[in-house]
Amino acid sequence: MKFIIAAINFQPIIAPILEVINAILWPLIAVVGSVGAVYCVFLGIKIAKSDEQNSREKAKKDLLGAVIGFALIFVLIVALKIAMPILSDWVKTQV
Repeated sequence: MKFIIAAINFQPIIAPILEVINAILWPLIAVVGSVGAVYCVFLGIKIAKSDEQNSREKAKKDLLGAVIGFALIFVLIVALKIAMPILSDWVKTQV
């Protein structure tokens, strides 16, 4: 049994998808940054208002987790933004 390998041009399908992803990334960076800042301020206020040591420690852990999480999400979005042209060029060479 012989398999026939056909050259299929995926560029018309992939180009709009890459454009949408590229258009969404900058607003996504702004949303993640603003939500992260507001949430961290909220947790900071929670630390300042806490009366008991246990609630203060919990709020500190929550704040640390939020800062690490938002920083990780932010770095991954920026890395995707940087990698988009590289991925686009790779897709063009595969066609």
